[in-house]
Amino acid sequence: MSKATKAALIVILILIVDQVIKIIVKTNMYLGESIPVFGDWFKIRYIENPGMAFGIDIPGKFGKIALSLFRLVAIIGIIWYMRTLIQKKAKMLLVVCVSMILAGAIGNLLDSIFYGIIFDKGTIYDPQIGRWVGYSGLAQANFAGYAAPFKGCVVDWIYFPLIEGTYPRWIPVLGGRDFEFFRPIFNIADSAISIGVVLILVFQKRLFKDL
Repeated sequence: MSKATKAALIVILILIVDQVIKIIVKTNMYLGESIPVFGDWFKIRYIENPGMAFGIDIPGKFGKIALSLFRLVAIIGIIWYMRTLIQKKAKMLLVVCVSMILAGAIGNLLDSIFYGIIFDKGTIYDPQIGRWVGYSGLAQANFAGYAAPFKGCVVDWIYFPLIEGTYPRWIPVLGGRDFEFFRPIFNIADSAISIGVVLILVFQKRLFKDL
């Protein structure tokens, strides 16, 4: 099996797992609902992210479109880079890492392009109050649509609130406030991107030695 075929299979597998779980979560959970998996430190918590990875938001009416177009350009660039790596006979680990990053980028872009068309409920931008607004009830895949193409929101559901507590009052500024580690909520696509990037950083000398 060629490296190109292996890379394609990795991308397809990650996309299938990512999208199937997102659809299950979106159509079976209420926005903001949490389901404990392992005690209080690992939960499935359903949120919709109008911004970037790990719940980072891009404000503004056109921020979502700009982000979606940026993802599309990035995907084209990653595909070109993947082709170059395969032609240069790069190490398989590097090809796997780039495949994971590519799959993650495509996974979240699919949400942005199609979820606003396919589902009847989703987080939308309200220009009157200048922020993203959630919804009540369960979403259905009935093609009623809640947003235009490229304006759909990404489904996030992996939540690790490993440590929760309150900052001691003697700490400046933060004293008395609640804290939580790890606060970001993410998905399989985000995880694939993060793992791919971390592996490249850790093994970069070995991976790029002969390129």
